[in-house]
Amino acid sequence: MFTRWIERLQKLPREGRDALFLLAVITWILLPLMSHLPLWCSAVALGVITWRAILAVSGQPLPSRWWLLAVLALTVLATALSFRSLLGRDPGVTMIAVLLSMKTLELRARRDAFVVFFLGFFTLLTNFFFSQSLLTAAAMLIALLGLLTALVNAHLPVGKPPLWQAARIAGSMALLGAPIMLVLFVLFPRVAPLWGVPGDAMSGRSGLSASMQVGNIASLALDDGIAFRIRFEGTVPPASDLYFRGPVLSTLEGREWRTLRSALPARLRLPAELEVFGAGLKYQVTLEPSNRPWLMLLDATPTRPALPGFDASMTAQLQWIADRPITDLVRYSATSYTSFRHGPRGAVAGLQDELELPSGYNPRTLELAAQWKGEARNRDADAQRWVALVLEQLRSGGYSYTLEPGVFGQHSADEFWFDRKQGFCEHIASSFVILMRALGVPARVVTGYQGGETNPVDGYFEVRQSDAHAWAEVWQAGRGWMRVDPTAAVAPGRVGALQRLQAPRGRVATALFGNVNPALALNLRALWNAVNNSWNQRVLNYTQSKQLELLRNLGFKSPDWTDLSYLLIGLVVLASLLGAAWTRWERSRQDPWLRLLGRAARHLRQAGLPVTPHPTPRQLARVLGAGGANAGLPVMQFQAWLLRLEELRYARASHASGALATLRRELRTLMHSK
Repeated sequence: MFTRWIERLQKLPREGRDALFLLAVITWILLPLMSHLPLWCSAVALGVITWRAILAVSGQPLPSRWWLLAVLALTVLATALSFRSLLGRDPGVTMIAVLLSMKTLELRARRDAFVVFFLGFFTLLTNFFFSQSLLTAAAMLIALLGLLTALVNAHLPVGKPPLWQAARIAGSMALLGAPIMLVLFVLFPRVAPLWGVPGDAMSGRSGLSASMQVGNIASLALDDGIAFRIRFEGTVPPASDLYFRGPVLSTLEGREWRTLRSALPARLRLPAELEVFGAGLKYQVTLEPSNRPWLMLLDATPTRPALPGFDASMTAQLQWIADRPITDLVRYSATSYTSFRHGPRGAVAGLQDELELPSGYNPRTLELAAQWKGEARNRDADAQRWVALVLEQLRSGGYSYTLEPGVFGQHSADEFWFDRKQGFCEHIASSFVILMRALGVPARVVTGYQGGETNPVDGYFEVRQSDAHAWAEVWQAGRGWMRVDPTAAVAPGRVGALQRLQAPRGRVATALFGNVNPALALNLRALWNAVNNSWNQRVLNYTQSKQLELLRNLGFKSPDWTDLSYLLIGLVVLASLLGAAWTRWERSRQDPWLRLLGRAARHLRQAGLPVTPHPTPRQLARVLGAGGANAGLPVMQFQAWLLRLEELRYARASHASGALATLRRELRTLMHSK
């Protein structure tokens, strides 16, 4: 059956074959966009392309314009209903995708094909509105070569020229344009807002939220994607110090933890009062887009990170927040101290916010706290003793660490402590903080990332979404806030040995990768991450500051974007001069005899004589004999000159040079004689 299809395609007329190739390229361009477009848009685009392919194979006529107008009207209506607007990135890309597919139903002339080609180039670029990853760039490079191949194929002579011939020419064109592309990438000034994508250009990936319901971080841990990369100056800190601080959650509303919502006036709320000890740890972070303003930094960072183009501030809970969401890859430098102390040393009014619990929730946990307090010899036991008691309960009470603890109900802490006795880090941290508050100890939940691993290929330290973590902080008089990671009491390997829970594979993944050597899989993943990181560092993170640094290395003292413009213009002028010199040199390499014959043919053509393309000297002589006298040309002298030119073609090379110069002078005389 497959052979019959191949034979049928080979028998298609050229128009049908070329249409099928162009449809395949358009489908390749649209496929990455379909995950970002409405379902109806993808269905319409693929349906129209399939319809056009059937018409190309069957040789049926194209539909009338009334059909196209009806589909266009429905597309505009559906876009307006889907996005409540026809302006903006998403509605614009939706309209372009449908219009590109519909335009294939109007391929009646070469002009229509050219419109499809250039609309395809534009649609190709819209893929970078949603993703600028290495995979997207590679896919669009293939699409670019496909469109160039289709464009070259449309200019080839009649017949059925093989596609590989057009592809070879297209590849040569792309290689010739690569140096120009490289120069423009390096030197074209990146001046906002002309450079880059709009603020809504990236929807961002999932990441830590400003709130936490029990189960949220477990869902995030199923994502094995990179959250951020770090280049440490010196050795990597021990695993027990690798806590990257995110949102701090102090307000419990039912089952949901949120950032602090205090009824106290601002002057009574808890200050940071951060003190750091020891030597600072310097490092550089490459943060993936998250569409959130959190800057992931090690605990604790007292000074503002160096983040070009952003302003950042530290909250009283030691979290660093940028002035706008991170919607693109960013890189910043920071200095952190793993030995620190923060928070008030004595009791203050703001600590009351860290003791509040919602009424009507977790009665058994509250009863347990009351029982422990009643049994305690010292009713005023300090926070450190209560922490030790709760951690001992976690170690010896049969609790376990799992990604699949089941769905928790209204009384999540009760279910953890008394029923399920298993959970992920946020189940454990949340239940721990609730119990500590019930014991009268100020406590709060801290979310972020813990751990990571060094990529052996490029040496970058990688922190993944699966490293998302939740821990607790408790307040103790005289010491301030102390970090307590209750998960370490249940699963010590989660913090010390960085043993992560792996999400269970589905049937397809098990069938495809179940027999792959784990060591080989890890090596391939490390290699891919290194390549992708190189793309991020050298391409996506090539900013204006790097351009100016390049100019400084070239000798510019105080470069700015105008210097970039002057340098780019200078290179364009230099390239133009070199191109002109190369053209002149190439012309000098052309056969001087053919060039002289062509000059004579152009003169006769300008005189009004019917000269065919690429004539011989005798053909020109016959044309002169037929109409040269009427054109006022010296027929006899011109014919004699043409015959001597023909004779020179077969003369010895030693005599050709001087004779050719003589004939050149005689031609100038004949051209000016009447």
